[in-house]
This record gives sequence, C-alpha cells and structure tokens, in this order.
Amino acid sequence: MKLWGGRFTKETNQSVHSFNSSISFDQRFYGQDIRGSIAHVNMLAKQGIITDKEKAIIIDELNHIKAEIDDDSLKIDDSFEDIHSFIEATLIGRIGDIGKKLHTGRSRNDQVALDMKLYTKDEILEIDLLLKHLLETLLHLMEENIETYMPGFTHLQKAQPTTFAHHIGAYSEMFKRDRSRLKDIYHRMNYSPLGSGALAGTTYPLDRNYSAVLLDFLGPTGNSMDSVSDRDYLIELLSAFSTIMMHLSRFSEEVIIWNCNEYQFIELDDAYSTGSSIMPQKKNPDIAELVRGKTGRVYGALISLLTMMKGLPLAYNKDMQEDKELTFDAIDTVKACISLFDDMIGTMKINQKVMAKSAKNGFTNATDAADYLVQKGLPFRDAHSIVGQLVLFCIERNIALDDMTLEEFKAIHPGFESDIYEAISLETCVNNRKTIGAPGMEAIESFIELQKKYLLDD
Repeated sequence: MKLWGGRFTKETNQSVHSFNSSISFDQRFYGQDIRGSIAHVNMLAKQGIITDKEKAIIIDELNHIKAEIDDDSLKIDDSFEDIHSFIEATLIGRIGDIGKKLHTGRSRNDQVALDMKLYTKDEILEIDLLLKHLLETLLHLMEENIETYMPGFTHLQKAQPTTFAHHIGAYSEMFKRDRSRLKDIYHRMNYSPLGSGALAGTTYPLDRNYSAVLLDFLGPTGNSMDSVSDRDYLIELLSAFSTIMMHLSRFSEEVIIWNCNEYQFIELDDAYSTGSSIMPQKKNPDIAELVRGKTGRVYGALISLLTMMKGLPLAYNKDMQEDKELTFDAIDTVKACISLFDDMIGTMKINQKVMAKSAKNGFTNATDAADYLVQKGLPFRDAHSIVGQLVLFCIERNIALDDMTLEEFKAIHPGFESDIYEAISLETCVNNRKTIGAPGMEAIESFIELQKKYLLDD
C-alpha cells in the first residue's frame, strides 16, 4: 500500500520502488513515528477535528502496534515504501475508516522531519550518557595515577615530565567539550516541525504549540518551509560526532604507541586485544586501531550530508532521504566506539616504573635544570645554552642528567651545587608546577575535585 497514487495510472516499476524505498533503514524509528502520531491525534481531538472516541480508538491501536513490533510479534513488511506507510496501513487494516483520519492536517514531510528529530534527540541523550561514563573511567584513572610519572611529548619527542593523571586529564577536557556541544545541538534542534504540512502549513486549525509540548519540545518551529527542509541539526550533529571521533582517535593512537614493545607504558587486557594467525607472540591493539579507522567513516557521513544539501532549493527534496543511513551509521559507530574504548582503557594495566624510567632517561628535566641556574642569577638564555651542553655531554656517554657527578656538573658551570639533584628529580619537576591546569600534585588534586563536582552536578 502507498499513501499516494490516485492520479497515477500505472504501478511503480519494481526497481523504482526498491530505489525509492526507505523502509529498510527508517524502520528503526517506528517508536518515534507512533509517538508523533499519538501526539498529533491528541491535538486533533483537542481542536475538535476528530472526536474523543475516534482519538481513543486510534491511540489504543497505535499502542498495540508498537507493543507488537517491540516483542517481534508484528513483523515490519519491507514491501511498504517507508515505516510511516506501514504503520498507517496496519492501523487502517485493523480499525477501518477511523484510521484514515490519522493523517489529517499532516504531510509525510513534517512527519519524517518530526520522526528524525525525535530519534536524534533520543540518541543524543544516549551518547551523552556514554560520554559521561567514559569521563567517570578517566576520573578513576586520574585518581589512581596522581604520582605516576611519565614523559610529556611535543613532536612525539620527550619534552617535560608530567603524570599519567595529568595526561588523562587533557582527554577529560576534550570529552567535556564534546558533551557541551551535544547539549547545544539538542537545545537548538528542540523545536517541533509537526503541523508544518508539506511546506505551507494547513487550513485545519492545528495547535502546534500543544503537540510540541506533548512531544517535549520547547515549542513549534517558526517557518513551515524551513521546518520540512532543515537538516542543519544533523550537519551539526555529524560535526560533533566527528570531533568526538577525532578525540577518540587521538587517544587511540597514544594507546597504540604506549602498548608497543618500544614503549610498554601500558598493557591492554587480553579481552580487548587480538592475536595473529601466524605469529604466536603477537598481541594486537585492534580495538584502538578500529576506533582510529572508523573515525574516517564518521567524517565521510558529515561530508556526504554537506554535499547532498549544498544545492537543494526549498523546500523538501527526495535527496534528503539520504540523511538517514548516513546519520544512523554514524550514531551506531560513535556509540560502539565510545563504549568499547571506555572498556578497553578501564581494563588496561599501567606500567608505572616503565613510564618513570622513560621520563628520567629522556632529559625531560632539562628545563628544570635551566630554571635552577636562573634561580642562581643567570639569564635564562645563558642557562638554556649551559644545559644544552649538559645534554650533549650525557648523550655522548649514554647517561641521564641525574647520573652526572657533581664534578661533571661543575666542570660545565660552577653554579651547580649538590641541591641540583633534588631540583631535577621527577617529583620536584612535576610538583613545582602548581599553576591551574599543571601536573603538580596540588594542581591535579584540585582538577580532580572539579571533575568530581562536574559529574556529580550533571
């Protein structure tokens, strides 16, 4: 059954029907479609467009249809053009002509726009919860690793000492911003297109404010043409998803590096690793690599939707049907990646001694040695040059700054005293950095308390 056809004299070519059909993918929002129909019917009855008795019959049967799809006793028939026609045809088949009144004052254009917004709103809330749980995992890692010293990097070269807690805290800030973006998108899209009709509203006395409230929107959209042709919120959402995936991909890259034989900063749990069919020694970080790889998939959805929308005149065009598969796939990908990544890092082992040794042997305390001379009265540029000589001396002898004797220090500059060893210890180098956002114990403990409050107040 089609929701149209009165002016047609031929049946649709089967290839055209298959090409045009969306039920294979839009069936996933059957629940939102029925929810929107129930709100529409309530509004029609309130406005006296249908009777209360008709309303009750329609709503009762819509609830039965939803329950049967939920428990799989009613199979969705993919011979229908879309989920909307399947539900309406099923309703009419069960309650007769009264069911035909469901679509009064409504077009598939505003119906599709509504369903997509309802579905997207639900998914944003689910993804936000996944991000919150990931932040809780990161908080636990920070609490456990305040004194886990490691090298900080620039250009993938060891730069200054930091802590694993501090490093993890950087990703916490990223994912907090991701949640903030999703919240902004949710608020901006939270207006109901229902009642906009095909593009120019309707002559029926609909109460769009009432149906919007029933569906937990802030209110109705302001222009009926924009209402049925707006995909900005999906473009924004896919952009936010792309940023989430970019953050996960950066983190995954670090996990992959940390897990490799040359670093061994961490060891991934067996449950989140795979082996090789030929090399028995291998333990591969496949989850991290797949998250990194699937980032491009989400980027692709964003670019595809932007490209699809760029040349469309107002109002609705069939091209817009392409938004669904792209968005659905991106939603599924983001949810799976956040969830598995969360589990992976929550179970990995942190090799604290290896991290600390790497920081010590990478001259990450060179800046602190220069600061030591500055405190003795030398200009920073002179101190920088002197410590550069120290580093060259150590490289030639394959030792760390900490391994130099006091006599060797003094041979390069007489300003060094025995307190140089305390000044360039990892603990001192890290904990003297007390400014907001730094890795020192005082600063990181304050940061952790702010993270706890953020999660508690949420």
